[in-house]
Amino acid sequence: MMLRRLVFAGAVLALVGCARTVPIEQGGGEFVGQGSLAQRAAEIRRAGAGLGWIMQDQGPGLMRGTLNLRTHQAVVDIPYDTRRFSIRYASSSNLEYNGGTIHRNYNSWIRNLQNAILVQSGANPSRS
Repeated sequence: MMLRRLVFAGAVLALVGCARTVPIEQGGGEFVGQGSLAQRAAEIRRAGAGLGWIMQDQGPGLMRGTLNLRTHQAVVDIPYDTRRFSIRYASSSNLEYNGGTIHRNYNSWIRNLQNAILVQSGANPSRS
């Protein structure tokens, strides 16, 4: 009887550990150093392009990023000013989004994009 309980508990833990969806995370942060709004837009575009994101200006202070990987698509809005930026979920395809959770890979894509934006803001040689 004790062995059955241990096997059952192990099976439950294994299933929980293999969850395909996780709570969705938002990204963002503060840019490194000083920069104009145009410089910040260029930094976001370079960061996204380096990771395979298609970045589109949506107007001053707003960028839209689209990542297509195999049959998956993630779309984010990136509002920004000269000091900070946010990365917000906009839509997705084949990522099991249900309003609060999403495929576990999505959050790592957002963290990678966030980190790349921060690196670009620190590497911008045109800043004064």
